[in-house]
Amino acid sequence: MGSGRWDPSTWSDYSKSTVGKTTDKIYTSRTIDKDLDPKGVMMRESRDSVDNPNSTPIIVGLDVTGSMGMIADTLAREGLGVLFTEILDRKPVTDPHIMFMAIGDANCDQFPLQVSQFEADSRIIEQLTKMYLERGGGGNMFESYNLPWYFAAQHTSIDSFEKRKKKGYLFTVGDEQAPGPLTIAQIKEFVGDDITQNLPSKDILRMVQKMYHVFHVIVEEGSHARSYPKQVLDSWTEILGQHVLKLSDHMKLSEVIVSAIQVVEGADKAEVVSSWSGSTAVVVKNALDGLTTSINKKKTSKGVTKF
Repeated sequence: MGSGRWDPSTWSDYSKSTVGKTTDKIYTSRTIDKDLDPKGVMMRESRDSVDNPNSTPIIVGLDVTGSMGMIADTLAREGLGVLFTEILDRKPVTDPHIMFMAIGDANCDQFPLQVSQFEADSRIIEQLTKMYLERGGGGNMFESYNLPWYFAAQHTSIDSFEKRKKKGYLFTVGDEQAPGPLTIAQIKEFVGDDITQNLPSKDILRMVQKMYHVFHVIVEEGSHARSYPKQVLDSWTEILGQHVLKLSDHMKLSEVIVSAIQVVEGADKAEVVSSWSGSTAVVVKNALDGLTTSINKKKTSKGVTKF
């Protein structure tokens, strides 16, 4: 998937149509949509096309438990347009293909993973808003943020890596701590794969990092992150290091994602921060605080930075 190009006018018309609507009027699904059910999916594909000859896959996994539905709400009203427009204008990567995933808790939710296609145009609007906001979760201090990692590692096929050895991007977004292992039973029930042993998060992370730059965005406004800020940050820093982004205003998620991609692709962090205005610059600065180096800069044995 991934043909077509983003049309700002189509987005503008859709965004205007959300004015005055509640979240439940935008996200009308009351169970998982068959097109978003990951069970039995062989591959979600990000393919080069005439419209997008150098595709870059970008996955955004959204926590839809409890109050985290506010993230999906903002994306449907404004954030998706910002995400596409800023990537196309700033050009940190070429030809973005966006995939959304919805994340719940595999220990207690009915549908802890939903997955869209990779899309380069307004078709992603329909797929985003078909997601079922289950608003579940449990009392185990984490959601199954590693389910998107597993699915991306085992069930996506991306030309950027297969043709050009260039990694895509995967961002999970939520307010709880880093997750525990995925079990044999959970993988079978929710993805349909047969595995022989439980998979610790660090093992799944190593799998997915072969093809994707992986980040987690901590929603600091979330109730869990407000109650246990140190525990949440420490748990994610232990597993992801500098790839942890602190989001102080959920309405600026897209700006933070775009900024992180810019830094990974070699942009100066201070210049990225200053490219935003007002409160957005403050939010981006807070988010990028721990992102100290560009992943694309490699040092030679003599200590000279090589690009």
